[in-house]
Amino acid sequence: MRSHPEGAPTRGEAQADHTARKPGILKQPMSVWATAFAAVVAFMGIGLVDPILPSIAKGLDASPSQVSLLFTSYFLITAVAMLVTGFVSSRIGGRRTLLLGLALVVIFAGLAGTSDSVGELVGFRAGWGLGNALFVSTSLAVIVGAASGGSAAAILLYESALGLGMACGPLLGAVLGDASWRYPFYGTAALMAIGFALIVGLLKEQPRPAHRIGLLDPLKALGHRGLATTAAGAFFYNYGFFTVLAFTPFVLDMSPYRSGAVFFAWGVLLAVCSVLVAPRLQARFGSANVAAASLLLFAADLGVLAYGSTSVVVTGVIVSGAFIGINNTVFTELALEVSDSPRPVASAGYNFVRWFAAAAAPFLAPKLEEHFNVHVPFLVAGAACVVAAAVLFGARRLLAGVDHRDTDTAADAAPLNTPRPVPATA
Repeated sequence: MRSHPEGAPTRGEAQADHTARKPGILKQPMSVWATAFAAVVAFMGIGLVDPILPSIAKGLDASPSQVSLLFTSYFLITAVAMLVTGFVSSRIGGRRTLLLGLALVVIFAGLAGTSDSVGELVGFRAGWGLGNALFVSTSLAVIVGAASGGSAAAILLYESALGLGMACGPLLGAVLGDASWRYPFYGTAALMAIGFALIVGLLKEQPRPAHRIGLLDPLKALGHRGLATTAAGAFFYNYGFFTVLAFTPFVLDMSPYRSGAVFFAWGVLLAVCSVLVAPRLQARFGSANVAAASLLLFAADLGVLAYGSTSVVVTGVIVSGAFIGINNTVFTELALEVSDSPRPVASAGYNFVRWFAAAAAPFLAPKLEEHFNVHVPFLVAGAACVVAAAVLFGARRLLAGVDHRDTDTAADAAPLNTPRPVPATA
């Protein structure tokens, strides 16, 4: 065991003193809250269609695999757009990038509500995905740069927005979708318009990076072993995540209200575990170990979903929110902190990889059911999570430096475009 000089604070004492000196997560500038509100609405758009997927299929006379393209087009465009978000924001500024993204979401969410065919709806969701990519990737950088309490508090705030959005999206979809599947799209457009107005009024232009970000910089950032490992693990994990999100509504085949209630409970558990549970587990056991264990439990849960009765599937879906919440927080922190790349660049490279899995799962899961049976999509998703766990556990020493990094150092306070020192283990 490593000894400490007499009178020197232990690691635990230093962390306690560090926490006491930090501003609380709730003490944030209004610009941060405005960005966080818009982020909540942006994440609502992901789960918004969950309760109304069967209704859309019936309303547009489409098959589950056709309707699942709503997710595939959305995330495919989001993934590719990650390569241009930093390129754009480093040239026009973070505030203008946020507003451009919000404007695109307002336009395409509104147009989605006017669709008369699955093809139109899929196309409008693709445009929505472009706007969401511009907003979400930039909002994380803005929140991290402007929030009080360092990057750890900012990431928790961002994950809180994610969890709240994931929880409220299905609820909004259920309430508005019970009258018509078109109304949730109009509702999202209206809420995003409010977010647009708040950003205009409350957020000042952010400092631009000292160096402009190139289109290939996110791909170059993936040359870092730690970031590449994190992205690879996130790819397999997100396949399981979005199998639950996009495929189980068809398995449950419930009314919008009942399906919305299930995914609301799922989202609440996701939010609680991402904000309250994950940081405590990370502090005690280390990020890679926590993620690997959570992924294995998630894989077991997916096995239960494969063969459970309807009531068991409902319970399994809700419980999966705990594992998804923990992993969302751990993966986000690893992606932002593990490499020496500027955070927007590292985030873009990481998201470029993981969103491809989010695009693949909604498309492949219904296809697997059509060719085999309803059990296979969940079993494949469970296997993907086991692979993700193996990737992280095998790289636990490589990723361990993130857990020992002092979040109040100069590296943490540095501008988002400044490369940060890498722990020796990386």
